[in-house]
Amino acid sequence: MAKRMNGLTSAAVKAAKQARRWGTETRREADRVLREARRSVKSQLERRRLKRTLLRASRVLKAAGKAAAWAGVAAAVAAARAERQQIQQTKVVRRAVRRRRG
Repeated sequence: MAKRMNGLTSAAVKAAKQARRWGTETRREADRVLREARRSVKSQLERRRLKRTLLRASRVLKAAGKAAAWAGVAAAVAAARAERQQIQQTKVVRRAVRRRRG
């Protein structure tokens, strides 16, 4: 009977050690999964932040592009007005010269 109890206790000890190993391995695996989940959540948050930043930058660049286009149009209109005004001034000067000569 003592031998059988010895065998049972050694089997129980073996089983307990194996269970402890599996428990620590399970804990490590759970930690790995948790770490990966946190990393993916962080990366999702980072992706969202990056996307939001890029959208803002896109809006700013669109506005800047429109402003640049309008500035170009305004500059072209101003240049055309200035050229037209210069032509009219030369016409006025020519008329004045003609009147003096005449």
